[in-house]
Amino acid sequence: ELVENYRGDYDIILMDIQMKLMDGMSAAEEIRALDRQVVILFITNMTQYAIRGYQVDALDYMVKPVEYFSFSRKMDRAVSRIKREEHHWLSIPLREGMQKIDLNDIYYVESRAHSMVYHTEDREYASRGTMKELEKMFVPYDFFRIGNSFLVNMKYVDGVQSNCCVIRGESLPVSRGKRKEFMDALLEHMSEVIR
Repeated sequence: ELVENYRGDYDIILMDIQMKLMDGMSAAEEIRALDRQVVILFITNMTQYAIRGYQVDALDYMVKPVEYFSFSRKMDRAVSRIKREEHHWLSIPLREGMQKIDLNDIYYVESRAHSMVYHTEDREYASRGTMKELEKMFVPYDFFRIGNSFLVNMKYVDGVQSNCCVIRGESLPVSRGKRKEFMDALLEHMSEVIR
């Protein structure tokens, strides 16, 4: 049930390796294909499988019966990993399911043919939505809408040339009405980074 309905909104998953319908290792592999960030902890009485947990980037494993001290220590470690990474996640619905994306990994979002296209280092993800609702959600995380079709992550703006915002070698047009506001926001972002 977890794998079939996985939406990427968990921080920590505690999973047994031995289960009836699908073993924990197979479930973890399917979860990892959708979510590279969730912390996975295995609980097992089969220590020979615990080593395989590292193949799915499991943080650790606990041997049954689980003792409180061991459980507490491993949960503290899991929570500290989550706090250390301080990411902001977005779960976007795709035709083939759901994808969890770290906002820090998004270079820009483009409105294209009634879809929102999320440009990341790895690939592009197309999903339904509107630029207006994304702008509301993303602006607090240092994104700026440079026109009707583009919402850019200020962190990846390499420069401005000929009324275009340059991100990773791509030139994205900045609308005339947004130029001054964009330049002000870019200068403010750069001064925050320097501080």
